[in-house]
Amino acid sequence: MGLANLVKKPVRKTTFRVNEPKKIWLTVGQKDQPIFIMILISLFLFGAIGLRLGYLQIVEGDKYSQKADSNRTKIIPKPPVRGNLFDRKGRILSATKLSHSAYLWPAVQKQENWLEIRSMLSNILNISEDKLQELLEKEGYDSPTLVRIARNLTPKQITAIEENRNILSEVEVDTDTVRYYPHGKIGSHVLGYTREINGDELKARQSEGYRMGDVIGKMGAEAGLESQLRGEWGGILMERDGSGKVIRKLGIKEAKAGNDVTLTIDLELQKVAEKALGERKGAVVALDPRDGGVLAMVSYPAFDPNIFSGRITEQIWQEVQGKGNPFINRAVVGFPPASTFKIVTATAGMESGKYKPSTILPTYAYLRVGGTAFGEWNRSGFGPMGFVSAMAWSSNTFFGQIGNGIGGEKLIEWSRKYGFGSPTGIELKEESAGLIADNEWKQKRFNWDWTVGDTVNMSIGQGFTLATPLQVAVMFAVPANGGYRVVPHLEQDKATYMSKRESLNIKPETIKAVKEGLRAVITRGTGGKAALSGVAVAGKSGTAEAPPGKSHAWFGAYAPYENPEIVVVAFVEHSGGGGGSTAGPIVREVLEAYFKSPK
Repeated sequence: MGLANLVKKPVRKTTFRVNEPKKIWLTVGQKDQPIFIMILISLFLFGAIGLRLGYLQIVEGDKYSQKADSNRTKIIPKPPVRGNLFDRKGRILSATKLSHSAYLWPAVQKQENWLEIRSMLSNILNISEDKLQELLEKEGYDSPTLVRIARNLTPKQITAIEENRNILSEVEVDTDTVRYYPHGKIGSHVLGYTREINGDELKARQSEGYRMGDVIGKMGAEAGLESQLRGEWGGILMERDGSGKVIRKLGIKEAKAGNDVTLTIDLELQKVAEKALGERKGAVVALDPRDGGVLAMVSYPAFDPNIFSGRITEQIWQEVQGKGNPFINRAVVGFPPASTFKIVTATAGMESGKYKPSTILPTYAYLRVGGTAFGEWNRSGFGPMGFVSAMAWSSNTFFGQIGNGIGGEKLIEWSRKYGFGSPTGIELKEESAGLIADNEWKQKRFNWDWTVGDTVNMSIGQGFTLATPLQVAVMFAVPANGGYRVVPHLEQDKATYMSKRESLNIKPETIKAVKEGLRAVITRGTGGKAALSGVAVAGKSGTAEAPPGKSHAWFGAYAPYENPEIVVVAFVEHSGGGGGSTAGPIVREVLEAYFKSPK
């Protein structure tokens, strides 16, 4: 073909615009177009890959580095040993013992084998497959740490896991600790119990360093002293090869044990108090009136806190729950305090200035106030009486007149000074504040103003008033120690709690009259069954109306009369008996044991 022919035949052109701002144009022949397009596509793909690699290395490098590390490392967490609880004389109340637990390692769990593993574990550990699934999902499928799925394994369960290692290769069995209460039900409400943290608790307390698998106190001293008892987690970081076999330890952080705590509780006195109450629903509180240290605290029905150290089946739970609400600590739940409350009424009357300690008032078969008749318990009255005799015989019409005379505001004021209507400050999170009602409360609750009848009812410990046995014990401590409200406590720290006492600034003559009245209760009044041989006791009975059931029985006392060392309050729910005859003997048994035991 000649040159002329080439000139005559025009070349077809394809134009690509590159870098438009500079207006540069390239012209490529038709036969070169596919190659050029492939080059551009390759450049684009390699550029995209480069950008992705750069992003993964620079932006998410740390994340994938950590993931790679987690695939070659294994963290074996080591929970801390929880601190022990001792009684005031060094006797163990709550301790920790070794057991075995089963763990899953989510990061190496193969999804295709999980259903078979889950089914086998469910049969061996007697845990539902749904529960196992929930435990794994809470921690996360890619977690490099071990997740505890069962505690307190039996030898049979451990053997079954080892015999099925071909399937359960990533299930670990390791030593663990469980809480142990050597005295069973003794002191169960004051000690409380521990349990593995649940999801809601974990969310609320994660900022405090809690993690899945932590054991925390759920009630009693275990919960109230949690920060001291818990300790800090440790762990061992292990390196493994591609097959998952451990090569070496990379590091270790020792778990820090929790602190041991000595309580004010006296184990032997606690046993006596529990035996004295027996199988009657109620409570007993004994405390030192000088600093508020709790010597014994009983609530019945009780429970064995050891059940929470293992797995609780539905059958076990139903058996425990079927015994009259055993997890309610009646020592810190409010009930009408009945005539024990007359200590407050007497104080308020004399401190108001309206009634002198020498005041004499007539008593009646009933006291009619605002259209309501408030009856005397003996249905006839006692004739003229002063504070001491009225306390000894627990005259309703005498103290009703005192309450009516000073008015509701003054009575409410002194009720709160004695500590009623507010938590006492003891290290028990389940403590109730009780109730001291006033006009504002009644308006909100009933849309009705406070009446004179409410005041009279309150003056004899009835009506809306609710007080816990612990609050009543604090009330008895005031005349016992000469006029100070103490803060009851479980942790052995006498000096600190002596400094927390609050003077109520009660006149000496008022204290003297109240104390003489309480002593007369024992020597010639309603409390003769609480009397001791060789030790002078002062006390007060109470019988609270509790419709629709039988009446509640109360008795509180302190001794020795001249230099008190102990206050004891007994409460028997719906006993149907009088306070002096039903609760008085319980108090006497506790006092007798206290003064017989070596100090």
